[in-house]
Amino acid sequence: MKRSKTMELGVGLFMLAGILGLVFLGLRVSGLTLEAPGETFRLEANFANIGGLKPRARVTMAGVTVGRVAAIDLDTDWYDARVVLELDADLEDQLPRDTTAAILTAGLLGEQYVGLSVGGDPETLADGDSLRDTQSAIVLEELIQQFVSNMVSD
Repeated sequence: MKRSKTMELGVGLFMLAGILGLVFLGLRVSGLTLEAPGETFRLEANFANIGGLKPRARVTMAGVTVGRVAAIDLDTDWYDARVVLELDADLEDQLPRDTTAAILTAGLLGEQYVGLSVGGDPETLADGDSLRDTQSAIVLEELIQQFVSNMVSD
């Protein structure tokens, strides 16, 4: 009888560890975090094509996560995608005005995120400013279509 209780306890602990592992993986894949958000400031950037970029996607500089995508909507003045970025507050008044934003892909078919590259302008960006220099997402289907059409025309 004592052996079966020990076995049941071991199986229960194993199941609990498995469930906790699945919750952890689910949080990592979805981009949600359990940590409290710190102080942030917002920047906007317009892109002609955002590909598969989603809210809560990472914003990085030199490979380091410095913020998240807060919102994505359509700019009806220019018919571009307006992306609102929430960046760490310690970057406020640190980013030059000619900072560029590009939509990048992690791996061949991985998640899309926004990568920032700093420029050399002495003036800096403040809360609510817009990034003027942006590079849209590379859409794999468009590249394949261009390749096929070039092969057919040759």
